[in-house]
Amino acid sequence: MTSTTRGRRTSDLAPSPAEPLSHQILAAIAQHRITTTSQLRCMLRPDGSRQLLSRALNKLRTDEFVDCTVLQGPRRSRTNAWYLTSAGVQLTRGLPALRGRPPYPITSTTAASLKTPHTLTVVRTHLQFAADARRLGHEHGPWDWTPEVAHSIGEGERLVADALMRYTVADVQQRRKLRAFVEVDRTTMSSERLAVKLIEYARLYLYEAPPGGRRRTSSMGPAWLRWYPVFPRVLFVLTAASPTRLANRISDLQAMVAQHPLVAALARSVPLGAAVLEEIEHNGGNLAVWVPLTGGEPRPWTVL
Repeated sequence: MTSTTRGRRTSDLAPSPAEPLSHQILAAIAQHRITTTSQLRCMLRPDGSRQLLSRALNKLRTDEFVDCTVLQGPRRSRTNAWYLTSAGVQLTRGLPALRGRPPYPITSTTAASLKTPHTLTVVRTHLQFAADARRLGHEHGPWDWTPEVAHSIGEGERLVADALMRYTVADVQQRRKLRAFVEVDRTTMSSERLAVKLIEYARLYLYEAPPGGRRRTSSMGPAWLRWYPVFPRVLFVLTAASPTRLANRISDLQAMVAQHPLVAALARSVPLGAAVLEEIEHNGGNLAVWVPLTGGEPRPWTVL
């Protein structure tokens, strides 16, 4: 890392303040579905005050572009989780940063309350990668994390990743553009169902879309090549359980790699890893907290 990169302030790597903060807030909520005030501050103004974000959010709420559901915290503390109203969805639909995003699923307090715990944990995961990027002089911002990315895997079925991450490692020698599918597990499903996600990724890796048109008689190769030059690595982020239970779930993921032929084939070409969210938050995601699902000692996710 160059001395220039080391000397960057975190604000230099945050979204440019040249665009109005209110526009950035609307785009960030549209991108990430639900976010808290503190999460928006970490995304958009990491050196700014909470009051700065609160004023902008309250103005947007008065204008009926955003609303919030209230989360009860410890000692009766309250946290606002923000989402777009129907008017906010219409306003943001044509933003360049949001082209290609699937239809927006949250426009009411009831819908927000159902999706809030998982969605906020996905955002919490993104913020750790963003913090690492700012600290290391790498590139990963709010628009480099796309939640709920869906791909067909054949037979009318789809794989829906919790998020697709784009991350650029920038150092003196080279720039490496990395991509990862991220699965965030809050221990709300069985360990077996979690491990089955690996079969879905193996199916996506092998899936070839049927040829279209009368003259096309053969497939154009794996369907994922339409979107990615290299198949994204697959990262599992686990939380909300005891260390023993989380370790057992990682072992079950490793067993799926060892026992299922399609997943084993995927693992020979695609890096697969798992980590505990609290360890990422405490140590940083670019340190040795990621367990390779093919076995071996923990390492940074960039070198799985």
